[in-house]
Amino acid sequence: MQLVVARIGRAHGIKGEVTVEVRTDEPELRLGPGAVLATEPAATGPLTIETGRVHSGRLLLRFEGVRDRTAAEALRNTLLIAEVDPDELPEEEDEFYDHQLIDLDVVLADGTEIGRITEISHLPSQDLFIVERPDGSEVMIPFVEEIVTEIDLEEQRAVITPPPGLIDESEAVIASSRDEETGDAASGDAAGTPKGDA
Repeated sequence: MQLVVARIGRAHGIKGEVTVEVRTDEPELRLGPGAVLATEPAATGPLTIETGRVHSGRLLLRFEGVRDRTAAEALRNTLLIAEVDPDELPEEEDEFYDHQLIDLDVVLADGTEIGRITEISHLPSQDLFIVERPDGSEVMIPFVEEIVTEIDLEEQRAVITPPPGLIDESEAVIASSRDEETGDAASGDAAGTPKGDA
């Protein structure tokens, strides 16, 4: 099975290094020196990683045969694709590969159906489930422990306990700025209510 593990960004310096947007939880395994990766577009690859290092919080890679800034810049926006055994599991017990989560049914703790995971969006702060509702609309659910309480691969479902307003906007708690200005005690409590990472 092929999985996208990174996207090449801009060239870095003049010796052929590139920045990469990592799309795997295991960059040391998938993006280490010697790794041979397929590419999209396919004509760009395959690419073999020669060196890798972290600079200012970003992963920099150099590929065999890419020796200058011009060659590195020509790789920009190329997707890097690793071949992964479909039965392979992440090292950590509570981690999952994207392909394990796609198509899972999303339900509330009481079994109420919310929808089906169609995509995983990897953001710097957290991952998001893109969930298609039965009516065709989409909702984004942060993949955090407080909201996604269980991933059951055998039952093919993800159990969530969403904060008010995440699934149904009509349930959202909205603090009135006018009440805050008057110092109304009741609204002070509402304004201080912690909200989910949405």
